[in-house]
Amino acid sequence: MRFQSLNQWLDWQMLLHVKSIDLGLERVSEVAQRLGIESIAKQVIIVAGTNGKGSTVACYENWLSRAGFSVASYTSPHLLDYNERIKLDTEPVCDERLCQAFEAVDQVRQDTALTYFEFGTLAAFWLMQNHAPDYAILEVGLGGRLDAVNIIDADLVHLTSIGIDHQGWLGDSREEIGFEKAGVLRKKVAVVCNDIQPPQSVLDEIERLDCQSLQFQRDFSIQESEQSGSYDWLGQGLEFRLTPPLPGQHQLQNLAGVVAGLSLLLPLNQYEPQAVADYFAGTQLAGRFQRLQTTLPAQVYVDVGHNQDAASAIAANLSAIKSPGQRVVVLLGMLEDKASEQYVSEFENIVDSWWLLSLDCDRGLTADQLEQRISHRVTVQQKFLSAGNAVDAALSSLSNQDIILVTGSFATVEFFLRALSKIDSLCNST
Repeated sequence: MRFQSLNQWLDWQMLLHVKSIDLGLERVSEVAQRLGIESIAKQVIIVAGTNGKGSTVACYENWLSRAGFSVASYTSPHLLDYNERIKLDTEPVCDERLCQAFEAVDQVRQDTALTYFEFGTLAAFWLMQNHAPDYAILEVGLGGRLDAVNIIDADLVHLTSIGIDHQGWLGDSREEIGFEKAGVLRKKVAVVCNDIQPPQSVLDEIERLDCQSLQFQRDFSIQESEQSGSYDWLGQGLEFRLTPPLPGQHQLQNLAGVVAGLSLLLPLNQYEPQAVADYFAGTQLAGRFQRLQTTLPAQVYVDVGHNQDAASAIAANLSAIKSPGQRVVVLLGMLEDKASEQYVSEFENIVDSWWLLSLDCDRGLTADQLEQRISHRVTVQQKFLSAGNAVDAALSSLSNQDIILVTGSFATVEFFLRALSKIDSLCNST
C-alpha cells in the first residue's frame, strides 16, 4: 500500500493534479472502468442543485434506513472528518476501509492525474459496489454535467432549488447553471424538480429526455396543518402529516421534495401514513442552522451557507428566533469566489454586529479582503486572524441574551468548531 494512514493519502491526493477542480468525465470514466465499477446499488438517487443538497441526502438516507433498506451515501465537502463523506448504512466509513479503497483506485489509475474530488468519488463507488446496498444516494459536487458523480446513471434524479453560485465554472445565469445541473438526467429517468420556478433550461431537458417529473408547487406541496408544529404534504393523491426533522423554515421545501422522491421510488400508498412521518425522525445534519450547546455566554448557531439564496434562508431563520432588543452577532468568513456583498445584503436590519474571520485555506479571504468587499454594505466591528481569537472575543464580550451566528463557508464553521472544542474541553477539565 502506498500509504498507511488516511491523512497521508489525503495530503498526497491534494497534490496529484495541478488543478483543484478540473471538470470533465473522460479521466474519471477511464479509471472507473479499470476499477470495475458497474453497479454500486440496486437503485441510485442523484441529488443536484444549488442549495439543500446535504439536507435532502440526509432525509433520504434516514428515511430509507429506518424503513429497513440498506443505504449508502456520498456527500461533499466534509465538515470535520473526511470519513463523513462516505456512509454505509448511516455510519461513516472507517480509516482502514478508506485506505483500502484509495489503494484500489491507485492500483488501476496508472498515470492518470485525478483531482482530490475525483479520487474520493471513485473510492466511494468502489466501497459502495462492495457493500451492495439497496440504495445509493449521491450528492453532486459541482454542477452536474461534468461532475465525477455523473459517470453513474440514476434511477431518481432530485434537483433542489437552483441559484447563482460557482459562476466561474457553471455560468452567470440561472439558465446556464440549470443546464449544467440538468446534465445528470437520463432518458425517461424519474425526476423531482424541487424548485418553485425552475430555469427553462431544466424544463427543456426534462421534456427532451421524456422524464417522469414531479415539480414543487405544481405536483406536490407542503403547508402548515392545524396541529402545531406539523405540516401536511399533499400530492399524487397522497397526504401525510409531517414534523420537520431539521431546523429552519427553508427545510420544509427540502422535506417536501424528499417525500415526492420517495413516492416515485416506492409505493408510498402501501405505507401507514404515520410510518411515513416517523421514518424522518432522527434525521441529523451538522452545520445547517445548527444550535450548539457550548460554554459561550450566548445562543450559538452555525450554518455553512455561502451564497445569496442560502443567506436569505438563514436571515429568515434569524428573524424568526430574534426577540425584541436581542443582539445578533455574525462571525463571517468567505471564499474568494463567493458573492460576499450579495450575501451580507440579505441580513440588513437583522444583524447588530459584524465580525470577520480570516480563512487560512484554499481560496480563503483574509478578514481585511472580506471587509473591502462588504464595507459599503455593513460596518465591521471586529476582525480575527484565527477562530480561536473569535471564540475568546465571544467569551469576553457576549451575554446570555445575545445570538452569535457563524457562517459563510464550510471552512468558517469547521475552524470555529475546532476552536470551540478546545475551549469547551479546557472548561470541562477545570
